[in-house]
Amino acid sequence: MLETLLVSTAVVAFAEIGDKTMLLALVLAARWRAPMAILLGIFAATLANHALAALVGQQIAGLVDAPWFRVAVALGFIAMAIWTLVPDRLDEDEAAVHARGGAFLTTLVAFFLVEMGDKTQVATVALGARFQSVWTVAAGTTLGMMLANGPAVLLGDQLLARVSLALTRRVAAALFFGLGVWQLAVLAAGR
Repeated sequence: MLETLLVSTAVVAFAEIGDKTMLLALVLAARWRAPMAILLGIFAATLANHALAALVGQQIAGLVDAPWFRVAVALGFIAMAIWTLVPDRLDEDEAAVHARGGAFLTTLVAFFLVEMGDKTQVATVALGARFQSVWTVAAGTTLGMMLANGPAVLLGDQLLARVSLALTRRVAAALFFGLGVWQLAVLAAGR
């Protein structure tokens, strides 16, 4: 359980740095100047989104508990490593955050929608399939999102000036790659 929580937290925390949802957090923080409302919106949206993603991962793994599926999950982690190396940027429609409902509601809706199909959501599906623990994976990935986005909301431009996004993407890619290789090694040893 602790391993699941720590791996889920680390994978998403590193993958989130420089991700489009982190860029969205910066845009929201600059627009609203309401850090607590934004942080609560990020937390609620991520918890809901990632609980669903972990559940999907758990259900898929439960339906297809075969060696080929485990290999597919491992290869998915390796593919995530490659995807993580590609920097994200907000599209114009994502950057144009509409101001209906205040900072919390705007953040909640925007984060939930922008996270759909995002690499951290895909990673959460894979983690749910790997670890078979919806709530521990969701708690870990939500914590990872908060660890990455909290400083972005609170420190904004100061953080971007001090943290190398390229280096962080490489560390995240190494983490995903390591998880994939580890899963393949576990499968090879189990046969």
